[in-house]
Amino acid sequence: MTSRHAHDDTRWELGPLTGPAVPRDHAVRSTPVPESSDLPPRLDAAVTALTELSGPTVSFIVRPDPESVTEARHFALSRLTGWELPELADDVGLVVSELVTNALRHSGRAACGRPGDDVHREGVYDDPADPLGSAPAAIRLRLVHKNPWLLCGIMDASRSAPRRKEPDYIAETGRGLHLVESFSVRWGWRTLPQGKIVWALFRSP
Repeated sequence: MTSRHAHDDTRWELGPLTGPAVPRDHAVRSTPVPESSDLPPRLDAAVTALTELSGPTVSFIVRPDPESVTEARHFALSRLTGWELPELADDVGLVVSELVTNALRHSGRAACGRPGDDVHREGVYDDPADPLGSAPAAIRLRLVHKNPWLLCGIMDASRSAPRRKEPDYIAETGRGLHLVESFSVRWGWRTLPQGKIVWALFRSP
């Protein structure tokens, strides 16, 4: 891991967030997750700080590259080591991997072809030869820690809601948001002027 992807800017009562279950259907039917609303003030402020890169927030540029998921996970784990939070490594590593994978797969659909976007244009969306879905390079992983809480977020260029579908436990994919919900204290998403952020909150034991 090199420092060229990282940017440090050093200058943060919870409730469930759930969506309705979706009938099992292999024809890509799914339910959009409602946008986060009525967050506790401190959590709302923390999500805002994450999007604005204010306070003790660290940021990592996720490139449209097959190794990006691994690089993002390693970056998150290195920050946990620096913050002396090794007990969160497994949960945060899994959630970061799922959220980055989702962003790489789906955000290219909204951003690809718009003037001014920094977009990876090789391949075609849904082409098995292009598993990253021509995702835009402008994806950010951000983390902020205020003991005992850790908040992580993935920012991408798509304003579409994350979609939840009933997991097929035989299939290799489709369980991402269920894993995010299972391994974090709370998660949600927020529309941004040029995309969205999907965030997940963790608490150190």
